[in-house]
Amino acid sequence: MTTGDVKTEGIEMQTQAKVVIIGGGMMGVGLLYHLAEEGWSDAILIEKGELTSGSTWHAAGQCPSFVGSYNMAKIHQYSNTLYPRLEEITGQSAGWHGCGGIRLATTQEEIDWFRHVAGFAANVGFHMELIDADKIKSLNPWLDTTDVLAGAWTTMDGHVDPSSACNAMATGARQMGATVIRRNRVLDIKRMPGGEFEVITEQGSIRCEHVVNAGGCYAREVGAMLSVETPITNMQHQYLVTEPLGEFDGDATELPVMRDPATAGYYRQEQKAGLIGIYEHFGSREAWSHRGGSPEWESENELFEGDIDRIAPWLEKALERMPVFANAGIKRIINGAIPHTPDGNPLLGPAHGVENFWQCCGSSIGIAQGAGSGKYLAQWMVHGDCDINMREFDPRRFGTYANADYTRSKSFDDYEHMFETPLPGREIQAGRPNRVTSLFEKLKSKGAVYTEVFGWERPKWFSPDGREEVLGYRRNNVFDVVGDECRAVRERVGIMDLSSFAKFDVTGAGAEALLDKLTANKLPTKPGGICLTHVLSAGGRIEGEWTITRMADDHFYVLTGAGTEHEALDHLHRSAGSDVTIINVSDDFGMLVVAGPKARDVLAGLTDADMSNAAFRWLSGQQITIAGVQLRALRINYVGELGWELHAPMAQLETLYEAIWQAGVDFGISDFGGYAINSLRMEKGYRGLGAELTNEITLIEAGCERFYAADKGDFIGRDATEAAKAKAVVTRLVYGEVAVTDCDIYGGEAVMQGDRVVGVCTSGGYGHVTGKSLAFAYLDPEVSDGLEVVILGERRTMKLLSEPAWDASNARQKA
Repeated sequence: MTTGDVKTEGIEMQTQAKVVIIGGGMMGVGLLYHLAEEGWSDAILIEKGELTSGSTWHAAGQCPSFVGSYNMAKIHQYSNTLYPRLEEITGQSAGWHGCGGIRLATTQEEIDWFRHVAGFAANVGFHMELIDADKIKSLNPWLDTTDVLAGAWTTMDGHVDPSSACNAMATGARQMGATVIRRNRVLDIKRMPGGEFEVITEQGSIRCEHVVNAGGCYAREVGAMLSVETPITNMQHQYLVTEPLGEFDGDATELPVMRDPATAGYYRQEQKAGLIGIYEHFGSREAWSHRGGSPEWESENELFEGDIDRIAPWLEKALERMPVFANAGIKRIINGAIPHTPDGNPLLGPAHGVENFWQCCGSSIGIAQGAGSGKYLAQWMVHGDCDINMREFDPRRFGTYANADYTRSKSFDDYEHMFETPLPGREIQAGRPNRVTSLFEKLKSKGAVYTEVFGWERPKWFSPDGREEVLGYRRNNVFDVVGDECRAVRERVGIMDLSSFAKFDVTGAGAEALLDKLTANKLPTKPGGICLTHVLSAGGRIEGEWTITRMADDHFYVLTGAGTEHEALDHLHRSAGSDVTIINVSDDFGMLVVAGPKARDVLAGLTDADMSNAAFRWLSGQQITIAGVQLRALRINYVGELGWELHAPMAQLETLYEAIWQAGVDFGISDFGGYAINSLRMEKGYRGLGAELTNEITLIEAGCERFYAADKGDFIGRDATEAAKAKAVVTRLVYGEVAVTDCDIYGGEAVMQGDRVVGVCTSGGYGHVTGKSLAFAYLDPEVSDGLEVVILGERRTMKLLSEPAWDASNARQKA
C-alpha cells in the first residue's frame, strides 16, 4: 500500500494506512500503542475531540487485580504491570498509585469466591492474600470492620490518573511511528469493492485494510456506519470527592482502594481527600436517555447533573463504613457516562459479517482494561491468534437477538449488580426469555430451570419438587437431583431439548471443497457419514469445533456450539464461492437428544426405520420419520451412551417430544439438562469448546491429533499444525481425578507441584455415576506426578487418568 497525502489546515494527513482506529479514549489508545509495538506502526487513530474527552477523562481510574474471570484477570494484570512502567518507557507519567486494594466479604459465599480467585491469582501473576478484619484494620485504620469476615488483599494494583495514562500510551505509540489525529470527526465508513475501507472524515478520506470501532459512548453510531449492531448501553455513573481531610495530612502510606458489596461501590483516598463511587441497585439512569441513549456528536467532556438522592442509601452505608469521610463536605460530584454490554465484558474482536472491521469498545472499566485489551486484540489483528482465550470477549458472542431492548435490559442489570458476588448458577432474568423452542412452556411446567445460551433458553436441570438452587461454590441442594438425571441416562434413557446448537445447510458443487479447506479432519465420503472436525487459524490454533454430516453428495449439515453461530457463519462466508449456498437453519430445526441403553427400544416403536446397530451405525445419520415427524437422525451425542440427536422442524418438536415421552414411560425415561451433560461428558473425557479447545491451543497440545488428517491435502492451519507436531509442545492437556469432598473444579484453578505452579484447570465436574470428581488441565509437558489443585483455598491431590472414567472403549455408544 502506498501513502498519499491530503492537505488540511496546513497539516499533511495520510490518505492510506494499514489500520484506522476510531476513538481516542483508553481503549483506542491502548490498541494503537500495542499495534505499533507489534510492528503495525502504519496505524492512525482519529479522535473527534481531544484524547480522553469522552468517558476516559472523568473516570475514577481504579485498576483492580481482583476479578472473577481467569482471562479477564490476565487483561487487568497486564494493564497493572504496564502503567507503572509507562514513564520509563515513554517519558510521560501515567499517574500510577500502587496502593493495592481490598475487597470486603461479609458472607461465607463471598469468602469462597475469594478463595476461588486466589486459586488462579498465582497463575495469572498477581499477589493476593485473604486477610482477617484485624489485618484489614491495620491497612485502613479508618474503616469500621463491623460484620466484615475477611478481605481479599491485592498488592500489585491501585489507580491511575486516566488522562495521564492515556496520553502516556499515545506518546509511546507516536514514538513507535503510529499517528494520532485529533479534532477530526469520522463521518462515514465505506466498504470498497476490493475489500478495503474508506474512512470519510471532516478533513478528508483515508483508505485502509482494517477499521477498529473504539468509539466508546459512540460505539453504536460507529458500528452503524457499516450496519453492524454494537450492543452497548451508556449508563450514568456517579462518584464524589470530599473536601480535604486533616486525617490524611502528612506522609502516611496511601490507603488501599476499598471495594465493598455492602455499599455497592468503592472508596479510596484521593490525595488528601476521599473518593466514593456507587453502583446503585435500583433507580439507575441511562445516559442521554432523551436521545435514545446516544450523545450528540458535538458532546465533549460532558457530565450530567449530580443526583445524590439516587445513591443515598448506599452512600450512607459507605459513610458508616468510613466515618472519617462523613466529617468532610462534598467538593464535587462527577456523574458521567460509561458504556455497559449485556454481560459486562468488553467487545474485543471481529465484527460479524464485515471482514477486518474490529470492535474495541464496551468496557465499563476501561481504565483497568485499556492496556490489556489493546495488547491481546493487537495480537489477534496482527498474528491471527492471541495468548489468552478471547471467547468471552469476542463481539460475535451476541446475535441478532441482542436488540436495543435486550441490550438495555441486560446492561441495566449489569450496572446494578457490579458489586454482587458472581456465584455459580446465578441466572440473570433481565431480557428473557428471548429465543425459545416450541417445548419451552411444556418443559417449564415440568420443572425445567433454564439458562441462557446465545439468547436461547436451554434446560439446566429439572426441579422435581419446586426447589430453587442455593447458589455457591460448593455442592448444593441440586447435587442429588442432577445425580438422578445422570443415572437415568446411564441406566435407562434420558431426553433433552438441545435445540440451541447452531445449524447450517451447506450445499452446492463447491460445498465439499469449502468444508475441506476450512477443517482439519477428513470429511465423510458417503452420504450419511458423520465426522467431528476443527476449524483452525492460519497459526494452527483452534477456532471452532464442527460436527459435519454428509446428507448427499452436495449437501452437508454443519453443527457447532450455540455461542459460535456468528463465528461459524463468518468462516463459511469468508471462503465460500459462488458455487456454494449457506443457509442458517438454527431457528428452523429443533433438536432432541435421546440417549441411554434403552434409547433404541424407545425409538424403535415410533418409526418404520430400522434402528438396529447393523442398519444405523454409530457416527451415521439418516433422514427418517418418527411419530409422523420427518427429521434428521444423527447417531451421536455428548454424553457417551447409545443414542441419537433428532433434528426436527421446530414447529413439530413438541409433537415429537410427547410421542417419545409416552413411548419411554415403560423404560423409565427422564428429562435431563445441562448440569447433567457436564457430569456425563466429564466422565467420558469429552473436551469442551471454549474451555479445553481455545484460540490459545493447537490440536497437538489439546490431545486431538486423531482429528487431524495431515494426508488429506491442504487446509487452513495445516502447515502450522505440522510444525507443532515437529517441535516440543509448551503445554499439554491432561485429564484426572481430584480428591475433593464438597466442591468441584470450575476452571482457572492452579495446578501445583510442590511450590511451583505447573498448570491450570480448564473445566471439571463431579461424575455422578463413577463417583469421581474429574477435571481437565493444561500442564507443563514434563510434569505428571505429585500434582495438587488449589480449590477454595485448599490443595487437593490430582491423579492423572490415561483413559476416560466411563466406557473407555466406547462400547456403549456402539451398541
